[in-house]
Amino acid sequence: MTTKPTEGADPDANPGKAAIRRISWRLMPFLLAGFLIAYIDRSNVGFAGLQMNEDIGLTASMFGFGASMFFFTYVLLEVPSNLAMARVGARIWITRIMITWGLVAMATALVQGPVSFIIVRMLLGAAEAGFFPGVILYLTYFYPAAYRARVFALFSVAIPLASIVGSPLSGLLLGLDGTVGLAGWQWLFIVEGVPAVLLGLCAPLILPTGPATAKWLPEQEKTWLSSTLRDEDSTVEKPARRLPLKRILLSRRVLLLTLIYAGTAAISQGLSLWQPQIIKSFGLSNAQVGWINAVPFAVAVIGMLLWSRFSDRRNERALSTAIPIVVAIVGLAFIPAARSLLPFVLLASVVLIGTYASKGPFWGLSTETLSRRETAAGVALINSLGSLAAFGGNWIIGVIKESTGSFVLTLLPLLGISVASLIALAVLVLLRRTQRKERHTEPAQRSV
Repeated sequence: MTTKPTEGADPDANPGKAAIRRISWRLMPFLLAGFLIAYIDRSNVGFAGLQMNEDIGLTASMFGFGASMFFFTYVLLEVPSNLAMARVGARIWITRIMITWGLVAMATALVQGPVSFIIVRMLLGAAEAGFFPGVILYLTYFYPAAYRARVFALFSVAIPLASIVGSPLSGLLLGLDGTVGLAGWQWLFIVEGVPAVLLGLCAPLILPTGPATAKWLPEQEKTWLSSTLRDEDSTVEKPARRLPLKRILLSRRVLLLTLIYAGTAAISQGLSLWQPQIIKSFGLSNAQVGWINAVPFAVAVIGMLLWSRFSDRRNERALSTAIPIVVAIVGLAFIPAARSLLPFVLLASVVLIGTYASKGPFWGLSTETLSRRETAAGVALINSLGSLAAFGGNWIIGVIKESTGSFVLTLLPLLGISVASLIALAVLVLLRRTQRKERHTEPAQRSV
């Protein structure tokens, strides 16, 4: 008989604790490093813009639009890429993704103007498409539901960690301006693109296709894991198990989860791209911007890990997602009052704590709400359409900055998106409660 975590129980008391620890040590360092590099390569353009915009003739609106074109191809190819990974396996597909995005990231050093900048950003989005949702799907093969909030948070911690590591590094690389005839921003793209290629070459040696092919996982732990995941899958709501892909992608649950994710995606992408330039506007050097920009993200990492563990211990997802979003909304509402560097950094820290603390519980909520049949396509759609908010948000931020000259006012659209996310979460909670009541009343009616 399989022992399963019960509501409110501490998952660390589970007999599979040894299996979870073994899996975490084998997989998470590599996956975390991969997403860390991915996020550095997608967002380092924010630092490069401190030099690059003038060199190649980009206005604020051109920069915002061009940088955001990453998400255009990213969104188009996200679902097909995730379905391809589900078919050919993580070992092959993640290798392909890492190597191609690394090469394109390095090629960004060759851009000459707005057109080439837009083209390279679109190629980068196409190359990276499918990595994040692919790993989320991959982790569901190895982790039962009781562990997922902390695991997804640990993986997602690469997002703020990318700014902690990448900000000082990018600031230092800009200082290589003129070395061997290359601009500082060109060195930035070349140096920060190399690790993705190296990690991609290592992926086939590290990633098993699934638990069954993991040679380092003892047989009894494989048995526990497969039994636990099978039992959990049998209890998840499965109204769409035999529905075609189109119906899955248009289901109310997937669309609501997409709206919830849109707010946090817009904030994290928006601040990653524009925060260096906002801090620079207070009169700091590029190196100073690099160190100060890392501070709010460092604080967010701590909050993210602590909150996800709290969510797992309580075995609760919806409220654990809602509270951080409210925190982010409060921080965004007060940012327009920040007229000096210290208040801005403090408020940005509050916003990022809320934004990133919600990610672990949110992905736990998503994978528990969707059936295994829906997860591959559903998670990819949530991530890709949620990224559309980042696309629109970054473009609008550039337009507002060019029109008003104020970076602080540019963050107001993010406030509206966050409020919409909170409303979508409330609707999803009501929908799930209604569906549970319907399932409970139908057997009683049939018995009458």
